[in-house]
Amino acid sequence: MNQKIFYPVFLDIFIKQNIGIFMLEQKIAEILGYEIPAAPKPVAAYLPAQKHGDLIFTSGQLPFKEGKLAAEGKVGDQVSEEKAIECAGICAVNCLSAVKSVIGDLDKIDQIVKLVVFVNSAAGFTGQPKVANGASELLVEIFGDRGKHARSAVGVAELPLNAPVEIEMIVRIIA
Repeated sequence: MNQKIFYPVFLDIFIKQNIGIFMLEQKIAEILGYEIPAAPKPVAAYLPAQKHGDLIFTSGQLPFKEGKLAAEGKVGDQVSEEKAIECAGICAVNCLSAVKSVIGDLDKIDQIVKLVVFVNSAAGFTGQPKVANGASELLVEIFGDRGKHARSAVGVAELPLNAPVEIEMIVRIIA
């Protein structure tokens, strides 16, 4: 008698999603040297991220690491360009944490669509695109082609809490 084993499609999807979740979060931990943290608490009256259709919009995320800003001050004065690049990467991780708080797991991310990178710039500092690369390059390293995105890098006179960098992210999720 030739019997077929019943193998539900939903079980296949469940297995693939859970293996993907583990692999993506493991990859992030290997790149960063630490696991992706919980989404930072808002410093005012807003949501860390909001879902609209298949898009997730994050609020601006500061470079908080272990509850403290990684640096404070203007880039090109109190904060070096190298430290600001590092801060941009931390902001990107915090954006991913905010996204995860809405969708449950990062494996649901189909594409990083756009970043808006604000750099607290000293007078005459014009390296905003280089600072923004700290986030952009990290996202491509994590997500590959799904991490390639549109981007704006903007120099500003001040940022909340005197942070050197703030980033907003838009991602498209798998529906």
